Parts: sequence; C-alpha cells; structure tokens
Amino acid sequence: MNTNDYTIRLERKEDCRAVENLVREAFWNVYRPGCSEHFVIHVLRDDPAFVKELDFVMEKDGELIGQNMFMRTVIDADDGRVIPVLTMGPIGITPALKRQGYGKKLLDCSLEKAAALGFGAVLFEGSIGFYGHSGFTYARSFGIRYHDLPEGADDSFFLCRELIPGYLSGVTGIYRTPQGYYVDDKDVEEFDKTFPPREKLRLPGQIF
Repeated sequence: MNTNDYTIRLERKEDCRAVENLVREAFWNVYRPGCSEHFVIHVLRDDPAFVKELDFVMEKDGELIGQNMFMRTVIDADDGRVIPVLTMGPIGITPALKRQGYGKKLLDCSLEKAAALGFGAVLFEGSIGFYGHSGFTYARSFGIRYHDLPEGADDSFFLCRELIPGYLSGVTGIYRTPQGYYVDDKDVEEFDKTFPPREKLRLPGQIF
C-alpha cells in the first residue's frame, strides 16, 4: 500500500532490530514501567503460529514509523469444535506520530490483507475507544469468553471483529491466547540490556 505520505509493506529480516526498537519506544512506560513488547515480538517471529504474510511495517520518508503483526490461534467452542482465528499485535506507531491517524491506516490495511488471505476473525486485547473505529466490538457480543477470566469480571478489553461476515455465527466458547505472548520478566530484562538504557517510571494509567 502506498500513498503520498507513507508506505505499508511486509517486514524484512533486516528490519527486525529497528522494528524492535520502534516497539520499545512506542510502549515504554505505557502499560508498565519499561515494557516487554519488544521482546515479545522478538520471540513471536520464531513461533509456529506467527503469520509471516501478515507481518507489516509502515514507512514515512524512508524511516520506519509503525508495525503490526498477527498470530494464529483458536476458539475452543462449547460444542467441541476448534475454530481457527487470528490475534493481533503488538501494533505500534513511533511516539512522535501518535494520534495523527497513522495507527488506524496501518490497522485497516492489515485487516484488509488478513481478510484477503481468508482468515475469518480477529480477537485480541485492546481499547474499544480506538479499535471500535475499525469495526471491532466486544467479544462477548459474539458469545466468546476470555480464558482464565472469572465470571462477572470486566471483559471490556477483549475485542473481536469478523473478517468474514457470519464466521462466528453459532459459535460460543473460550478464546485461547497463543503461549508465545507469555514471556518471563527475567528474559525481558536480559533482552532489554541490548538496547540503550532508558528510565523506567511508574505512571498513572499503567495496568501492570
């Protein structure tokens, strides 16, 4: 995808370190002091569930400014079926260009490509305030439950969008997060030492 302002293309091997640094900058001190997302993406590239055909970067003036990626996962349906779906992220935009529309452009393009490859639905954790503008709604409205979440707990973070209309019709069940997203804090710390030092801060709004 090309416009006068930006380009969206598949990630190349030589992009990997720059993408990890971009993700680190995008998520640093956002959800926790420091971040783990740059290590998560480093690990997920080698995961069998990783979808190389949906591993995107965004460029502007020859510089990487954003990225998004997808993983295969499943819904364990209440009727015994296993329903293939996608999950997404981390998705990030360089801090200097946040809230300028680039994130939505990258997201919408990514979803269009995923639909073109025949994937039926995307489920992941995010804010309805942002992702609702790209067609996501609460996963509960499809009858899909988040694994390990106690009954009655807030599930407003758990979102879903069908890529094939009706793909989840008649499906209720439990969404399974790919194991690759679960990383050890000690491994994150060791990986982070290979980047320039940054101060970790405890800030309002962090959730970890």
